[in-house]
Amino acid sequence: MIVGDGTFQRTTISSITQFNRRIAPPGTRFSYASIEPDVLGVVLRYAVDKTLSDYLHDKVWEPIGAEGDARWLVDAQGLEVAHGFFNAVLRDYARLGRLLAHDGVWDGKQIIPAQWMIEATTVRPSDTFLMPGKAMAPQPFGYGYLLWLLPGTRRQFAMVGYLGQRVCIDPASKLVMVQTAVETNAEVWRLWSDVVERFG
Repeated sequence: MIVGDGTFQRTTISSITQFNRRIAPPGTRFSYASIEPDVLGVVLRYAVDKTLSDYLHDKVWEPIGAEGDARWLVDAQGLEVAHGFFNAVLRDYARLGRLLAHDGVWDGKQIIPAQWMIEATTVRPSDTFLMPGKAMAPQPFGYGYLLWLLPGTRRQFAMVGYLGQRVCIDPASKLVMVQTAVETNAEVWRLWSDVVERFG
């Protein structure tokens, strides 16, 4: 529950600790769970001894010349709610998309390791349950490292937020499309496919 000051009344840690039982053996079944990014967020926060927002600023936002601050909402303990509620201006989302489209390179400098980008957006042969068309069946999407993998014959992926917030990325053509609007239909995916087909 979000309270008036923009924090979550429930803590991230208390949300995490309620999940202590597997529903399937590891590596056999995909089930989207927003608690998993929260776990990663808590681990990263304590590993780097910085807030996620400060870490993002130092490692990504400043190097790409972002024009505005970016922040997550925080819980009652002051931890970012990593599974969503990330706020940035549209042009900075586009900058982030450009960085990802170039596999982590910004103006000739490697900001994110290229190999990590490939691994984050490619399904290994041993993980076919994460493939587009399988992970979210009957929906056509697959899943990488917190990125949605799009169907097709080439590597494409997207960051997908609540109620229609999306950044679509096609590394082969370096195309990026950002949508910051409230909608829940599939029209944006058709638009993206048409744009890639025409310009990619």
